[in-house]
Amino acid sequence: MEQRISMITLGVSDLARARAFYEGMGWSALPSESEQIVFFDLNGVIVGLFGGAALDADMGRQNPPNGRVALAYNVRSREEVQPILEQAAQLGGAILKPGEDVFWGGHSGYFADPDGHAWEVAHNPFWQILDDGRIKPEPPAC
Repeated sequence: MEQRISMITLGVSDLARARAFYEGMGWSALPSESEQIVFFDLNGVIVGLFGGAALDADMGRQNPPNGRVALAYNVRSREEVQPILEQAAQLGGAILKPGEDVFWGGHSGYFADPDGHAWEVAHNPFWQILDDGRIKPEPPAC
């Protein structure tokens, strides 16, 4: 298995609401012939929105466990963190933790989308964000 992620699928309770939320956050959905899933291209990694029950069935899960996963969106400055959290809240999400300085030297906060998926919005001063949005971690100082 190669070291990469091709797609992240979020199980949602209301596909139209979830699509409106992410489009409100500035994402553009890819054209699709299916009305049962929505795809967004995030610089080569696809995020899909799919009905939660349909996703459980597709995975063969009858009683899915609660997974603890946080998706992350890194920004170029600490000042960008709070406005993105507030934008998510205005679109029907919830701020889980406001932006604050954190133990590892950055600044971050969390929001949940309308289905409860947690997103960290973080400024990591040790990472460079390239023009195309990819992350370039700085090598650790020795």
